[in-house]
Amino acid sequence: MKTELVMLDPTSELSPTERPRRERPSTFEGMTIGLLDISKRRGDVFLDRLEERLNERGFPVRRYRKPRFSILAPLELKHQIRNECDLVIEALAD
Repeated sequence: MKTELVMLDPTSELSPTERPRRERPSTFEGMTIGLLDISKRRGDVFLDRLEERLNERGFPVRRYRKPRFSILAPLELKHQIRNECDLVIEALAD
């Protein structure tokens, strides 16, 4: 049984935008992984440990941080991540 997943944009969108979900990669081999800290408390602790584990497995990791969790990531940061990484893991912690 397949359940439909509806994701809403919390940035005051006036009408929902449908975006297809990308398939998850079957492997991280050959990929650069971006770790995005959204600046919530202790998110960096989670990402530090995750980076350590990914490095142990030989995956290249790049770190990024939003100025504040309550705002969207600046466009320049989004472009930088897109140009430097194949996939991104975002930390949400408190």
